[in-house]
Amino acid sequence: MKYLGEYRDAELVGQLMEKIKNTVTRPWVIMEICGGQTHSLVKNGILDLLPPEITMVHGPGCPVCVTPVAMIDQAVLLLEKGVTICSFGDMLRVPGSEKSLLKAKSEGGDVRIVYSPLDAIKMARKAPEKEFVFFAVGFETTAPANALSVIQADKLGLNNYSILTSHVLVPPAMGAILDDPENKVQGFLAAGHVCTIMGTEEYNPLVNKYKIPVVITGFEPVDLCHGILMTITQLEKGEARLENQYSRVVKPFGNPAARKVVQSVFETGDREWRGIGTIPMSGYIVRPGFAQFDAERKYGLAPARSKENPECIAGDILRGIRKPDQCPHFGKKCNPENPLGAPMVSTEGACAAYFNYSHQTMAS
Repeated sequence: MKYLGEYRDAELVGQLMEKIKNTVTRPWVIMEICGGQTHSLVKNGILDLLPPEITMVHGPGCPVCVTPVAMIDQAVLLLEKGVTICSFGDMLRVPGSEKSLLKAKSEGGDVRIVYSPLDAIKMARKAPEKEFVFFAVGFETTAPANALSVIQADKLGLNNYSILTSHVLVPPAMGAILDDPENKVQGFLAAGHVCTIMGTEEYNPLVNKYKIPVVITGFEPVDLCHGILMTITQLEKGEARLENQYSRVVKPFGNPAARKVVQSVFETGDREWRGIGTIPMSGYIVRPGFAQFDAERKYGLAPARSKENPECIAGDILRGIRKPDQCPHFGKKCNPENPLGAPMVSTEGACAAYFNYSHQTMAS
């Protein structure tokens, strides 16, 4: 297949569904890691088409959703110090312990929506008298651009630019989910765009340790149905292998140039995940050689654990223990206009997907 429309072909999806129904003989629980995959599954009605034996649960692969409350609070604190915060738009409404960035902006904080960290670099160059901090969140996919912004700032000698880093990594989170006593997951659909950067080798230790299938999958309906079929086929045979459904994009070695850039600026360290807690060696931190571009060091921000909203079950949703519509506040007290937690805010959040698309079916 050559064209995107072919990966949205309803007839082909129907054929894959028939194969899935003819393959499955017992109940299985599969987790798709990426929030983009979750939205595609819900928006296209794939969850409704699957046989009842297959339960899809939704993982922590939404960068906004897993950014901890403490990081939002640190960004708000910087605003109160007169620093300009540059951020992607979907971070603005994520609740902190007391307020969101949007609330802080309404109170006079200088918050600017950007489409790239390089936009923040341009702003810093034009206004050397102001301090600019880019809120660098995300998984392995956004790390190269954020690393490049630090390298660019270093070359330009920008002393008024830094990044507030909340970068997290997918494989350690998968291991934490599998180690959880409440874990239900028996197979994973891994995020294709992460593997486009990092390659596939980091998933082999998970497969070997936990004896669980991991299928690297794309984001279109045909990709996802094919990935589910590949996972179910392994489970039914009692196999546990790493497979690459997204081979048209993902190569075993990933993107060496991007990986080199990331490794030059970041090193691996412990990271806190919203709703989950601290996962050892699960994120990127700025290397000491670039300390002047690390907002936490530059502004002396003390590590803190802020309290999360006790009414939000985001942690259970991100670990695949419960689904959004199992929350008593879903669509009622918690909605996109009044979110209790990040999964209802983000364009990749599972709660937002259920709220926006749960009544839609795939167009024929």
